[in-house]
Amino acid sequence: MSFVEYSEEIRDGDMAIVYQGHESMMPVKVRHGAQTQTRYGAIRHSADLIGKRYGAKVTCSKGGWVYVLHPTPELWTVTLPHRTQILYTTDIATITLMLELKPGSVVCESGTGSGSLSHAILRTIAPTGHLHTVEFHQQRAQKAEEEFAEHRVDHLVTVTNADVCEDGFGVTGVADAVFLDIPAPWEAVRHAKAALKAHGGRMCSFSPCMEQVQRTRQALLAANFEELSTLEVVLRVHEVRSVSMPLPDFGPDAEAPPDRGAAPLRTTTPPREMPAHTGYLTFAAKPRDRRL
Repeated sequence: MSFVEYSEEIRDGDMAIVYQGHESMMPVKVRHGAQTQTRYGAIRHSADLIGKRYGAKVTCSKGGWVYVLHPTPELWTVTLPHRTQILYTTDIATITLMLELKPGSVVCESGTGSGSLSHAILRTIAPTGHLHTVEFHQQRAQKAEEEFAEHRVDHLVTVTNADVCEDGFGVTGVADAVFLDIPAPWEAVRHAKAALKAHGGRMCSFSPCMEQVQRTRQALLAANFEELSTLEVVLRVHEVRSVSMPLPDFGPDAEAPPDRGAAPLRTTTPPREMPAHTGYLTFAAKPRDRRL
């Protein structure tokens, strides 16, 4: 099992996702002789998991059943233990697209946090890319390093416990992309520029409020970054309804339809209240001219 390679069979030591329902999933470390309690009863790892195929339907001790799924970055995002606030798949997809990440890309990230974005980056840049991720908090950095090893992606990532605003990313002139999710991203812009490769490269900063965005954009302009854009990604769920619309009356001289009445239509309506956004994504590109 690896978050960047698919395995057919569940093995001892794997991290699997137990699916109890769309709103109820949990990660489980598979261990010989262990048990996991679910709402439908216990799962015995040796008898019910090890050796079975991923995606299998497993019967629990109380007669109910669950599915055991292969881990993916998307499933990890909705089941991971939260050490910090995290980025979700909608923002992650936008970041991956706008930073032009691909297999072989070298990426610098700060901060690591709970590793939600990190896992998505690792899958995208595998098998030959590398992620340099910096986390200010020592215990969070250590835990992230342990998870990367447990998920068998540690060969693709270097975790550093440091203050990126003071010390930078520990690399110079190698990154294709830089991502910042820190309280004062404008203080790390100079380090982001230094980490990016000499010819071009893109960066993104995630900030929850517009004041942070404004200061970051000022720092980016001062550092001669180009192509600045700020996006807010908001999900809008529309409810589909069937409605009846009365046919118009064009007056006595108009030719009346044979069966005047109402026309059935399908329409959508947005919710009256919208959930708050998670934050703003500011993108910029380093000039390709070496002199800048």
